[in-house]
Amino acid sequence: RARFGLSPAEYLARKKLGTLKAALREGRDVTTALYDAGYGSPSRLYEQGAAKLGMTPATYRAGGRGVAIRWTLVDTVLGRTLVAATERGICAIELGEDDTALERRLRDEFPHAQLERVEAGRDDFLAPRLQAVAERLAGREADVPVDLLGTGFQQRVWDALMKVPEGETVSYAGLARQLGAPRAARAVASACAHNRIAGVLPVHRVIRGDGSLGGYRWGVPRKQQLLARERG
Repeated sequence: RARFGLSPAEYLARKKLGTLKAALREGRDVTTALYDAGYGSPSRLYEQGAAKLGMTPATYRAGGRGVAIRWTLVDTVLGRTLVAATERGICAIELGEDDTALERRLRDEFPHAQLERVEAGRDDFLAPRLQAVAERLAGREADVPVDLLGTGFQQRVWDALMKVPEGETVSYAGLARQLGAPRAARAVASACAHNRIAGVLPVHRVIRGDGSLGGYRWGVPRKQQLLARERG
């Protein structure tokens, strides 16, 4: 726990969940996937796994079919921003210049979900979450509940990133070493690239070992902007 922020039991639970999700993504049936992942029974899976998935395993396997997601487009300090949320929390913060392209990214990410666009500030569910996101993107303190779906390793990377202090950076290789996987720098970079919650999950704080910025899903200029503001 002192090194990774996880107990052995929590680490095992993450590994099991990652194995389960990979099997479901491959199209394997739920029963086979749950036993292969190490769950002793379907009831244990739904007790331990469904809350972490944000949905039932069958729904996850179906690409999020039936999950309700509300979203809207707003202007923030980082430009045009799409914010989307499930009942559990923010599931996407996308940055860009073109509204159509932003909406297309959301639909590509959640092809079978029930997507509902709402007017910014006029929806009792999304409005407070939207305000919290705007505060965080502007560099102010705000509690932003998130609904993150990823493999066990991606979750470990994202958890570690949340512990990097504002204004500081870490290299891909350095983060891999912190996770006890010194040869996994490329996997760390891949986990950063698969993050879809801009600004709030601070993947912008990961840079290359030579000090250069490396890549960023929403463009290197935005990464520069975020780091400059935090250091300032």
